[in-house]
Amino acid sequence: MTRDPHFVALERMYLTAPINDLYRPAIEVSEASAAIEIPVSEDFFHAAGAVHGSVYFKMLDDAAFFAANSLEREVFVLTTSFTTYLTRPISSGSMRSVGRVVNRNRSQFIAEAVAYDSADREIARGSGIFVRSTIALADARGYAAPVG
Repeated sequence: MTRDPHFVALERMYLTAPINDLYRPAIEVSEASAAIEIPVSEDFFHAAGAVHGSVYFKMLDDAAFFAANSLEREVFVLTTSFTTYLTRPISSGSMRSVGRVVNRNRSQFIAEAVAYDSADREIARGSGIFVRSTIALADARGYAAPVG
């Protein structure tokens, strides 16, 4: 079964973003959904020896963002607000976040994401509002225009 070229291009765009050289993520985009996974590294720790909240935010925002952008094929979407709830510390294994669009209209997407540890326990959740930008996806780093 051939995957949607738009989803493949979004995955490539994500993986080529310079910030992800630090996180080494895996991503899978599908219709109104995205899943991201990273290995936990001590490089992500705060002084108390667990993953810093900024990493939780990134995982949740990225999953929700790509769920939203899966439904927008022309332009890059932007996060306008995002609320994050940290529910459990993590210091080993991996972090996996799953995002999904829960509402959309002509001007915005509302998406939620939940993050899990290696034992599939919830470690964080969040929701955000995403809007269409004027940046063409074709101009975004790593996104190659889908064929077909």
